[in-house]
Amino acid sequence: MKMSTIEKIQEELLVEELVGLNNEIVLYNDDVNTFDHVIETLIRVCDHEALQAEQCALLVHYKGQCAVKTGSYNELKPQCSALLDAGLSAEIQ
Repeated sequence: MKMSTIEKIQEELLVEELVGLNNEIVLYNDDVNTFDHVIETLIRVCDHEALQAEQCALLVHYKGQCAVKTGSYNELKPQCSALLDAGLSAEIQ
C-alpha cells in the first residue's frame, strides 16, 4: 500500500508530536530552599496538587532529583524558567 504525500506528512507530524513529549523538567536538591518553598513553587508553577508537590520535594531531598513535569520543550521552557527564578535548581532533559 502506497501512502500519499499528505498521509506521509501527517504521519511524520504525529511522530514528531509523540517524540516531543519526551522532555521533562528535573528538579535537583539544594541546601538553600525549604520544603515549604519547594512545595508552594511546584503547586504554583507546575500545577501540582499539594500531595504531589510534597512527594516530589521528598524525592528531591532523599534521591537528589526528581522529574516534576513532562511535555514538549516549548511547554516546559517557561515553567523551568519560573522554577529557576524562584531559586530552585532545575533543567529540561
